[in-house]
Amino acid sequence: MKALITGASSGIGKSMAFYFAKKNIDLIIVARRENKLLELKDSLNVNVKVIKADLSKKEECFKLYDTIKDEDIDIVVNNAGFGICGEFLSADLEREIELINTNICAVHILTKLFLKDFVLKRNGYILNVASSAAFLPGPLLSSYYASKSYVLRLGQAINEELKQKKSKIRISTLCPGPVKTEFDKIANVKFSMNGLSAEYVAQYAIDRMFKRKEIIIPGLLMKTLRPFQKLLPEKLLAKATYKIQTKKIY
Repeated sequence: MKALITGASSGIGKSMAFYFAKKNIDLIIVARRENKLLELKDSLNVNVKVIKADLSKKEECFKLYDTIKDEDIDIVVNNAGFGICGEFLSADLEREIELINTNICAVHILTKLFLKDFVLKRNGYILNVASSAAFLPGPLLSSYYASKSYVLRLGQAINEELKQKKSKIRISTLCPGPVKTEFDKIANVKFSMNGLSAEYVAQYAIDRMFKRKEIIIPGLLMKTLRPFQKLLPEKLLAKATYKIQTKKIY
């Protein structure tokens, strides 16, 4: 088997690369930091292809697909993404557009292109990395929360279309809570609760992806909180989230 991982230079993506390699699955790893990818390649015991790409640019998403479409890929992990913390009115617009392009457009493009291939060959796995943020309104991290909600809802909608066509292929969407990665440094936030390890989240997600689970929520805390979130009014959730987010800002 062969897996494509975007955002593979650190965090969950890097941990997924190690776990796939443990399962003897060859890899195509993609990120902007080529030096980090080359370091990762040297530490893996499977065949690894390194591709430097900035997926905030749609032309690079299409170029990536065109480069590897004939490599008989079995698994696509759309992991590349980042967050921006701060009030919507003061957040840098260019940076927000880069976030939307990376977190939404790249996921959309690669999901569509590879899903068409997987449907034709009647096999394949797509794992899109969202967040527990997908379930909530996200004041002070508004663009990030909204982008992850898009990823979740896109996967849910596609899955229903696939079911109607009697296809066994599913989009799996990973929705973790806080994870110990570079996210907080890039977004300029700090979490009020301890994060799960990237290694645990990666293994948990991949194991359930192979079982074609549609929504993957690692960690007992997030699983416990999810039913309560469904019961609370959206306005109350927004207020509660705002108070939580104010404690994250450095």
